[in-house]
Amino acid sequence: MVQNKLKVGVIGVGHLGKIHTRVYANLPDVELVGISDADPKKEKIAKKFKTQFFRNYQDLIGQVDAVSVAVPTSLHYVIAKDTLNAGIHTLIEKPITNSLEQADELLAIAKKKNLSCQVGHIERYNAGFRAVKEIAEKLRFIEVHRLGPFTGRINDCGVVLDLMIHDLDIILGLLGSKITYLDVVGINVLTPFEDIANVRLRFENGCVCNITASRLTPKSQRKIRIFQESAYISLDYEKQSAQIFTRESGKIKHKSVNIKKEEPLTKELQAFVDSITSGSGLGNPDIEARNALELALKITEEIKRTSPKLPL
Repeated sequence: MVQNKLKVGVIGVGHLGKIHTRVYANLPDVELVGISDADPKKEKIAKKFKTQFFRNYQDLIGQVDAVSVAVPTSLHYVIAKDTLNAGIHTLIEKPITNSLEQADELLAIAKKKNLSCQVGHIERYNAGFRAVKEIAEKLRFIEVHRLGPFTGRINDCGVVLDLMIHDLDIILGLLGSKITYLDVVGINVLTPFEDIANVRLRFENGCVCNITASRLTPKSQRKIRIFQESAYISLDYEKQSAQIFTRESGKIKHKSVNIKKEEPLTKELQAFVDSITSGSGLGNPDIEARNALELALKITEEIKRTSPKLPL
């Protein structure tokens, strides 16, 4: 158990790491000890939040109880392995790693050392999803669209590991059933990896899911539509708004779901901190994130197999 304020650091302060820094700086039960980035220009971020700046992330070792790892995916394994082996609780931005073997090794280290190792699947903490999850039951069909413009910010993986993995994580958690059928299509347009992908999944419990992810769409859209025996639920992740349609006395009834909007990353990082201070996350690594990665890798492998333009 950690006493007093939890000492934390952020490794990698690009787009996401900067937000992690801001959230940690404002959590009441946290002391932001420092941030690390290979780019010396990022020192201005440390100055803004009145914390230390390190070019080498290893300089944080020995000074912090916990870290967020928000570097490019290709560096997750090396850095998280160092922090976990040093006894530091570690939150890794999604996906946990580029390979299942590396993910399993990190989770095994966390379990052995009794550490919290969590993965940044932020939609789990979306207030809209948390409200919808309470009323979702006997699911028959799920349709997801996660679309957005090309930013060039992610250049080491395709749209499945970049965006779709959020929805794979959510769907696996909702259904808790085995996949019996998988059909995919993926196309690269602006990068060597798939920039748009569609996946159709059938589960053992009979539910069918149709998931589309794109980083080529001018207008951003992040929506999930859930069809169940008793209702149709539509959730907009970005607006944290949801509607439910039901049939009552032969008529369609519609109402908005009551949702208290919150910043998902604040909820996520507070949950990470709580998992450490309460002891609930110690030695209980994020197996759900591992399962989402396994499915995402299976999908990308199938896309590569069926698309001659993508590198194997």
